[in-house]
Amino acid sequence: MDTSPVRIAVIGCGVIGPLHITCYQHSPGARVDCVCDLVEARAKGAAEKYGVPRWTTRAEDVFADPEIDAVSICTDHASHAALACAALAAGKHVLCEKCLGHNGEDVEQMVAAAAARPELVAAGVFQHRFDPLPRAVHDLVQKGLLGTLISIGGIHNCYRAREYYEADAWRGTLAGEGGGVLINQSIHYLDLVLWVGGTPLGVHGYAANLAHQGIIETEDTASVSMKLRSGALASFLSTNASHLGWFTDLYFTGTEGFIEIRDNTPFQCLFKDPERQEAVRKRLDAAIASEAEAKGKGYYGAGHQAQIDDFIGAIRNRRAPYVSFADAAVTARAVFALYADSNR
Repeated sequence: MDTSPVRIAVIGCGVIGPLHITCYQHSPGARVDCVCDLVEARAKGAAEKYGVPRWTTRAEDVFADPEIDAVSICTDHASHAALACAALAAGKHVLCEKCLGHNGEDVEQMVAAAAARPELVAAGVFQHRFDPLPRAVHDLVQKGLLGTLISIGGIHNCYRAREYYEADAWRGTLAGEGGGVLINQSIHYLDLVLWVGGTPLGVHGYAANLAHQGIIETEDTASVSMKLRSGALASFLSTNASHLGWFTDLYFTGTEGFIEIRDNTPFQCLFKDPERQEAVRKRLDAAIASEAEAKGKGYYGAGHQAQIDDFIGAIRNRRAPYVSFADAAVTARAVFALYADSNR
C-alpha cells in the first residue's frame, strides 16, 4: 500500500465544504492541498482559516493539477455532474455531496462516467449510512432478525425560513437545486429507508408547495409510496414547513419484530420472541453507546468523518467505497421518479 498522503482539493467552500476540510484534516493519510470556490473571498477565506496552502476560483485548475489526487464536490446540485465527470476524466478520485445531480440525466451521466473509470474511486455522500444506529438496523434486517420485511416508513419534519433560501440563489429552484425538501433536507432519511429495504420497483406520490409560496418554486412537502425489490412496501413523508426544527421517525416492520427509531434513538423494539427482543435491544444500545463517542456537527451527524475515512481508505487500498455513485444513484432516482409522478 502506498504510504504517501492522498492530496485533496475541496471544491465549494460554502455550507458543507468546511466540514469536508476539517474531516480530511482528521483523516489519517489525507492532506488538503487546495480549496476552490467561484467566490474568491470564500476560497481565500477557507484557505486562511483552515491552513490550506493553495486556493483557486477555477475548478479547471484543480483538474489540471498533477499534485491533486482526489476532489470533494461541495457545490450546488446543478454543478455536480459537470464537475464530477470532468474530475474523473482528469484521473481524479471523487467524493460528491448529495444529491448526485439535479435531474435524472445528471445522475446517469455520473454513474456512466464512474463506470468508465473503474480504477478511480467515485463515492456519493450519504453519511448516515455510517452512523452506528442505522448500520445496526441494516445489519439486523440483513441477518433476518426481523423475519420477512413487510413495511418500512419514515417521517422527516424540519423548518426552512425565507432567509435560508435567500442566502443562496440556487436554493429552492428547479434549475439550481432540482427540487425542494425531498432532494435536500429529507434525502438522507429516504436513503436510509431504501438502504435497509432495497431498491424501489415503483415510486408514486405527491409533492407540493404548501407554505413557501412566493419564496421557492419547488416543493416544501412530499409524500412517497414505494414497492421495494425485497417485496416490502415503503412510505415516506417529509416537509420543511414544520414548526419542528428537526424531527425524524423511521420504522421497520417484519414478521418477527418491529423497530422504531425516533430522532436517532431506539423508541420501540418489539419482537415475538423475548430472547430475540433482548438481543436486538442490546445491539441497538451498543450502537447508541458507540455513536455517543463519535464526533459530529448538528443534524449532519457523525457520519461525514467516517465516510471521508472510508473514501481515503478506498483510494489507498484500491477498493470500492462503501457508498459508490451507483449506490447513491438508487436514492436519487427515487427522488426524480417521485417528482415525475407528482407532475403527471
